[in-house]
Amino acid sequence: MAESNRGSLTSWIVIGLGVIVAAVGWLFVAGVWGAGLVGFGLAHIVLGIIDLFRPTVKT
Repeated sequence: MAESNRGSLTSWIVIGLGVIVAAVGWLFVAGVWGAGLVGFGLAHIVLGIIDLFRPTVKT
């Protein structure tokens, strides 16, 4: 795998895990714990999207 794609793949994995965690919190967990899981998942989605737009550092 090329170096430039490795960062992008990591971002997509973080976004995907965020979607899964947010969905589990939304659908299966009630109350404060569910809201916490949704927030945690949404934070990962936002951070993964921000990471997609971050420029890569070439060494």
